[in-house]
Amino acid sequence: MKLLVVGSGGREHALCRALARDPAVDAIVCAPGNAGTAQIAEPRPVQVADPDAVAGLAEAVQADLTIVGPEIPLVAGAADEIRARGMAVFGPSAAAARLEGSKAFAKEVMRAAGVPTADSRDHTEISSALADLDTFGPPYVVKYDGLAAGKGVTVTTDRDAAVEAVRASLRGPEDRVVLEEYLDGPEVSLFAIVTATGAVVPLLPAQDHKRVGDGDTGPNTGGMGAYTPLPWAPPGLTAEVVSTVVQPTVDEMARRGTPFSGLLYVGLALTSRGLRVVEFNVRFGDPEVQAILAMLNTPLTEVLSGRRAPVWRSGAAITVVVAAAGYPAKPRLGDPIRGLTAAGALTGVDILHAGTRRDEQGQVVTAGGRVLSVTAIGSNLESARGSAYEAISRISLDGAHYRTDIGDPSRMQHRSTRTAGRTSEE
Repeated sequence: MKLLVVGSGGREHALCRALARDPAVDAIVCAPGNAGTAQIAEPRPVQVADPDAVAGLAEAVQADLTIVGPEIPLVAGAADEIRARGMAVFGPSAAAARLEGSKAFAKEVMRAAGVPTADSRDHTEISSALADLDTFGPPYVVKYDGLAAGKGVTVTTDRDAAVEAVRASLRGPEDRVVLEEYLDGPEVSLFAIVTATGAVVPLLPAQDHKRVGDGDTGPNTGGMGAYTPLPWAPPGLTAEVVSTVVQPTVDEMARRGTPFSGLLYVGLALTSRGLRVVEFNVRFGDPEVQAILAMLNTPLTEVLSGRRAPVWRSGAAITVVVAAAGYPAKPRLGDPIRGLTAAGALTGVDILHAGTRRDEQGQVVTAGGRVLSVTAIGSNLESARGSAYEAISRISLDGAHYRTDIGDPSRMQHRSTRTAGRTSEE
């Protein structure tokens, strides 16, 4: 089987790594890929945001299955174009991808399906949005309706900042802003594979760390680390999310004539009033997927197709993101990265690339803000953490920074959704 993986970040390297271990997979193409994926997959250039270009590449490489990593090509209709050419693809149609492409649409679907979520209202006029602002806050939660590379969510107690977020969200005639009630409680990410027949296959729940600094300080990022499983999660959480969130959403999308298939990411808050959905994404989340796939024992293609239920390793997995100097404001590019071989030689450790490339001299250098996802498995979370941070200590990158509290058992369950607002940049 020959597979095409579309994308260039840590998520795509994690997918390629899992697929390379799948006995059914003979060859992998990753487009455009990065310095890490190039070690296990053939790199190909592609305009990721162009559905015709993505589908054309799938045809050119004769892919038996295309897995679309990022949300932009999915919202643009890449999966539709691939299917129109009679080829297999893992990912939702453009109509179904609106669950991520429009927060207002996702709220509409959740209300129709009876899915528990934060109260909200959406606006297209600045005056009405500002008049409604204090209905929900403080704290204020302001979300730009469309894709914004993760820069479209503001959670703040500062009303002036909330007002500015509203104004920034409504700069064009087609813009829309969503105001939401603030949700308390710890955050959980749950991924569910939805097959072409509508069957739901949940994966392990994980917890992401979005703020750049220890103790959830500083600005939001694309995610600075994650771990799985969650020893503090309530019993039956996954089953509850499937029955009250995923299945009703899948059923509602089918009722509308826009059936969903692919990966549905559910961002949750475990509030004092019960679980609430913070957001939907329609693709694997980064960095959670790095840790989740590290725990997977079943061949990935079998799980994506729904032919086999996932079987998980015992123990735990963690991923810690190493970021470039200046990230997230203005990451510095072109810095050489050393020690990758020594770091990857540790047992149970994968060094997954995100913002990397090879320069003219053949050395690996930074090419994005989130540079590496250092992923480790262990008999328990403490063991996995130790291996991940030991691996990081062997990596040399001028100005690099990372969080030291990913999966810290003393505080993991106390993290609040005040940091919620996933970004998708690599």
